[in-house]
Amino acid sequence: MQLDFAARELTVKLVYYGPALSGKTTNLHALHRFADESARGRLMTLETRDDRTLFFDLLPLRFKGEGDLALRLKLFTVPGQVIHSSTRRLVLQGADGVAFIADSQLAETQNNASAFLDLKENLKAHGVALRDMPLVIQYNKRDLPSIRSEAELVQMASRGREPVFAATATRGDGVLETFISLLHLTWTSLDAVHDLRAKFKINPDAFLGEVSQRMGATAPIDEILLRRLGGTFTPRRRESAP
Repeated sequence: MQLDFAARELTVKLVYYGPALSGKTTNLHALHRFADESARGRLMTLETRDDRTLFFDLLPLRFKGEGDLALRLKLFTVPGQVIHSSTRRLVLQGADGVAFIADSQLAETQNNASAFLDLKENLKAHGVALRDMPLVIQYNKRDLPSIRSEAELVQMASRGREPVFAATATRGDGVLETFISLLHLTWTSLDAVHDLRAKFKINPDAFLGEVSQRMGATAPIDEILLRRLGGTFTPRRRESAP
């Protein structure tokens, strides 16, 4: 997090993490479509010919709230291929919150687990415990055959505290819910540490509600958060691999 009191501007970094081809970039493309034109910046992507992210993607978003507070969000993806571990570690540095994008296909179970362990180790390299990082899990590709059932996802979600969402990012389903939930959890965590409510004299619920509306949400934040399959929004979580 970067805080500029003079400009009354807060910059928050959110990272979309997960195995190769799980849909991290697709999530950012959907969010770019959803966002109000005045809020979204240019989506920067660097992909190879087989649609794999080569380095990272970046989607900047900016919102102006009550009391002239400006919120800048920098949404990054990491390359999922095993050979790009050092790049993932670099992109993860300074992250305020993480969305783990898992692949719902049964054949990708091991890749999901390996990517989750990789996330834990790269956070550790930055001196951050996984349990202390605001984290939301999304199971993407719910439209494909041979996937984990929703009952299985609910059962897995019940074993951990991380909010879990189902998604089909190519259609935009579940994308906004994942984003809003991650932002809510990240804001709550930052507020607990930095007392943002008092410093900026703002109502966080109203402010996040405005952000949600400018991202195209038509439902209140509380309703969006309830769409999770399981998990809570408790700041401290125990580790649970997808």
